[in-house]
Amino acid sequence: MPQTALPAPMLPSFAAAVTERTLTHQTRLCVGLDPRADAYRDTAHLRLHTLDVMEATAPFAACVKPQLAFFEALGLPGFTLLEEVCALARTLGLPVILDGKRGDIGSTAEAYARAWLGGPHAGDALTVNAFLGFATLTPFVEAAQANGGGIFVLVKTSNPDQADVQGSGVSERVAVEVARLNTEEVGAEAEAGTYASVGAVVGATHARDLATFRALMPHALLLLPGLGAQGAAAADLAPAFHAGGTGALASASRGVQYAAGLDVAASVAAAKRFRDELNAAVEL
Repeated sequence: MPQTALPAPMLPSFAAAVTERTLTHQTRLCVGLDPRADAYRDTAHLRLHTLDVMEATAPFAACVKPQLAFFEALGLPGFTLLEEVCALARTLGLPVILDGKRGDIGSTAEAYARAWLGGPHAGDALTVNAFLGFATLTPFVEAAQANGGGIFVLVKTSNPDQADVQGSGVSERVAVEVARLNTEEVGAEAEAGTYASVGAVVGATHARDLATFRALMPHALLLLPGLGAQGAAAADLAPAFHAGGTGALASASRGVQYAAGLDVAASVAAAKRFRDELNAAVEL
């Protein structure tokens, strides 16, 4: 008799997977990968160093965040490397956040969502922006939920001139929309520590605002860029986390990958230091 095919096992969502890794490995660090062509002899050298840094720092990382711009700048070899990065991350058990800050209308947004949340270069999560209106988030939310992934909506970015367009309550308005989307997904009665597929980017450089945004978005994972090279300190980030040390991921890119030029041992030491500083800061 022909055997009935068993249903494919359900994979954990991005939010569940990254939270589980946070707790089992006791790390809140997101290691950013910014492979800058001018730092290397050639593309082969760039490839080797990028993969070496990711593999060597993986024990101290909750996830990895390739910055798409640096891979795109390499052309076809960059896309090939990105696929290698994603494949190695899966082997290492590292969830992947693709930092692309995508956002557009209609079919273009749908194409971006297919490419980066379900295509051959796909990661587990993608950074997106809502500058063209909240409706532009819909294709990304739907793709993330369909693929067990996640998105991180730009709410208050880490760069100093973000206030040009994110001030005057704009960031708070976007945060309210993130919270609305998450309530639709997990329900109004969900407990703190239940995370939905829609997260938010809130710069680690805005330490005084973290408690406000944590309260506005109780079911959003917060991605906190700016640790290290941009001057943010792990000790100031506790308000972004829930009790138990979940709910946020602090990202360091240059401060890990190029901690001391191309010295991989220095990258490992930097990742361990950031991991330890974050653990010391949060309520475990």
